[in-house]
Amino acid sequence: MEINLIPIGNSQGVRLPKSVIEQAGLAGPLELEVADGAVIIRPAKKNPREGWEEEAAELHALGGDNVDDWDCTLLDFDGEWEW
Repeated sequence: MEINLIPIGNSQGVRLPKSVIEQAGLAGPLELEVADGAVIIRPAKKNPREGWEEEAAELHALGGDNVDDWDCTLLDFDGEWEW
């Protein structure tokens, strides 16, 4: 299916046919992602932190939860902060 960009104020958008919206199960808040030159639209997660506990446990099991390992990107202004 080919569709065109349409002007919406200072932006541009697309109109999705009702059948596409229904087939994709789109409603309410949506997530928008750009990947490999494509725009991906999907229903937003109801709980954005869903799965964090399991992922943190997996990270811990792999030994990747050492905060010192993460602190490798100091910025110029970091020296001004007191921790």
